[in-house]
Amino acid sequence: MIDKTGSYMKHEWKKSEKKFYLPKNRPEIIVIPKFKFLSIKGRGNPNASFFSEYIGVLYSLSYAVKMSSRTGPFIDHYYDYTVYPLEGVWDIDEISKAKGIKSFDKNSLVFNIMIRQPEFVSEEFANEIKERIKVKKPHELLDAVKFEILEEGTCVQMLHQGSYDDEPESFSQMESFAKEQNLRRKYHNHREIYLSDARKTVPEKLKTVLRFQVE
Repeated sequence: MIDKTGSYMKHEWKKSEKKFYLPKNRPEIIVIPKFKFLSIKGRGNPNASFFSEYIGVLYSLSYAVKMSSRTGPFIDHYYDYTVYPLEGVWDIDEISKAKGIKSFDKNSLVFNIMIRQPEFVSEEFANEIKERIKVKKPHELLDAVKFEILEEGTCVQMLHQGSYDDEPESFSQMESFAKEQNLRRKYHNHREIYLSDARKTVPEKLKTVLRFQVE
């Protein structure tokens, strides 16, 4: 990307896209446009060891995209940028929904975790990256990774600080806020954007963007 002086500048989402990634710790309404992602679906408890494999595959591909200007495949309109944070859309399985379970076993979770990609990334380019990684760093989950363009539209979001297990308190605030605005939650699922590394951060200091679609 080029600034007003004609110099190249690095795109940093923390600076240029604050409204999407750095909200206040109170509910707000936001409209989310179309974004490009590399994503992978799964089910089960995210505290289990398998989950790190899903995350690792996404980061492997995302950093390969970032380094492509040096290592290839090369693409027009490339610009330097900071890799976007990990995100996840979470729901519970159909059996749990049918039972109307509000306090559920984490093994019943279904997820679509993802990392947003820059605008210059196309599905063809993403597939080229994936084929290269298959050769350099093969993994059985690579074939499950998809290129997606997602548009959430009107949402309620807020910053949650603290343990993931305490998120229901923030969701309760968000749902009350939506009701006050004459909006209702569109789907049971929700999105989480992870601003902290859970491996290096104590639970009470974790920062996570919580978001759900409304109408």
